[in-house]
Amino acid sequence: MWLLGASWALALLVTAASPGPSADPLDGASIFADLSAAELRAVRTFLMERPELGLAPSHGGPLAKNSLFLVELLPPPKRAALRFLAKVGRRPRREARAVIFFGAQPEPNITELAVGPLPRPSSYRVLGLKGGQSVPFWARPMTHLEYELLYEALVVALAPLEPLLREATGFGFQNCSKRCLTFSDIAPRGLGPGERRTWLVIQRFVEGFFLHPVGLEVLLDHQDTDPRRWAVQQLWYNGHYFGSVRELAELHAGGTLPLARLPEPPARQLFSSYEPRGQFFTRTPTEVHGAKVCEPQGRRYRLRGNRLEYGGWSLAFRLRSSAGLQLFDVRFGGERVAYEVSLQEAIAFYGGHTPAAMQTKYMDAGWAMGASSYELARGVDCPETATFLDAHHLLDADGPVRFANALCVFELPTGVPLRRHFDSDFQGGFHFYAGLEGRALVLRTTSTVYNYDYIWDFLLYPNGVLETKVHASGYIHATFYTPQGRRYGSRVHSHLLGNLHTHLVHYKVDLDVAGTGNSFETMDIRFENISNPWSAGSR
Repeated sequence: MWLLGASWALALLVTAASPGPSADPLDGASIFADLSAAELRAVRTFLMERPELGLAPSHGGPLAKNSLFLVELLPPPKRAALRFLAKVGRRPRREARAVIFFGAQPEPNITELAVGPLPRPSSYRVLGLKGGQSVPFWARPMTHLEYELLYEALVVALAPLEPLLREATGFGFQNCSKRCLTFSDIAPRGLGPGERRTWLVIQRFVEGFFLHPVGLEVLLDHQDTDPRRWAVQQLWYNGHYFGSVRELAELHAGGTLPLARLPEPPARQLFSSYEPRGQFFTRTPTEVHGAKVCEPQGRRYRLRGNRLEYGGWSLAFRLRSSAGLQLFDVRFGGERVAYEVSLQEAIAFYGGHTPAAMQTKYMDAGWAMGASSYELARGVDCPETATFLDAHHLLDADGPVRFANALCVFELPTGVPLRRHFDSDFQGGFHFYAGLEGRALVLRTTSTVYNYDYIWDFLLYPNGVLETKVHASGYIHATFYTPQGRRYGSRVHSHLLGNLHTHLVHYKVDLDVAGTGNSFETMDIRFENISNPWSAGSR
């Protein structure tokens, strides 16, 4: 995704250290705590100073370079962690997981390293894959540098189409000021191993640009590490395929190309904007506050570093840069019920008539959905009473980046009694009534993976129930409307198709109920036809 000069880390983020809570080294939860800004900086400094790695800064320079892409905590082995938590083993060695792009060597690849011990690293080792396989360089995630180069290559390649784009949309790539075009890229980037070619959806750069495709999609091959060898392979415009930019430009110049003319976007109340507008049919007032969460006698949960305690619950948590929230050492009533409950992956499969739509199969951990945890708004994303926590990530950057208020914790009335009973005397009265208010503690973060905003919750209930929940918000991944597209979605605006798609969210759940040697079974019910023991002849 290219956002016309927007910083990769966005203007909301700063690189200063956070004054937020730090893990208590005497608490067992600290072995699962995310790396601090100082630890992230120490790992990067150590690796940058290793001459055999030959690392260059992440920003700038060529693609064919060795660079540090990601640093995050490498959790300790489970056996060592359990021995330490049981106070029968020593504290596990604290290490970082570092992902390095080795692009400046005869066989470019992606390599993961374990770096430690922290906080003062002095050695590293390779974290190999099963079977000794390596991750090829063409399979790497996108970086800020590659997006910059992709945008520059696209602007040059589409220059002959500027008259077409201006006439049909009123927007362009050349000298566009406030009437510019942008693009969204999709994945996977090809149809087989070794490919790195991406369909780019061209859009008007207005608020909610995800909903403003102009009818042009471009297949750009960027497999080579030299951007001068990148090339447009195909184009799709208004329902038809074209073999080259020149072919499409000549058809337009000759007046034989059916144009997809788009109306001028309004200056205010654009359909894709978040500008409040309209009234409810019932005249429910919108200018006054609705219900709010309050804590009349203060907070009932306790946060100590990355240790969270509430009712019978106690757990450690972290926000993993690559994939998001993880819970460790989850206990209820003092007994461990799970060693780990964590988000692993979010996948979305799309269908459509346009090439970008039919090719889209997003795997959001590959877009670092854990590091897409931007600031939460008090009173909207979380109640005003919530506790907010910062996070630090080192992803495609030359130092740790602080994400302010990336997580929140709050107690929430459920609006439903935890349990209740009205004991009627069946004579218009009752023997007793008893009930317990329903409440839950919520640990929340979000992932804004370009168009989608995922809201991730872990909820702790006082009766021993732990719930995971995800809400999908933001913008739909939409494509340009054509009559043929109706087979694969719904027309949601004049030139817009909401494509059919499926979301799959994957969690890791390592239950340790009654110890680590347990097993998990499912039970099915079947009907049994037997003689009725108290009524002869009945079944």
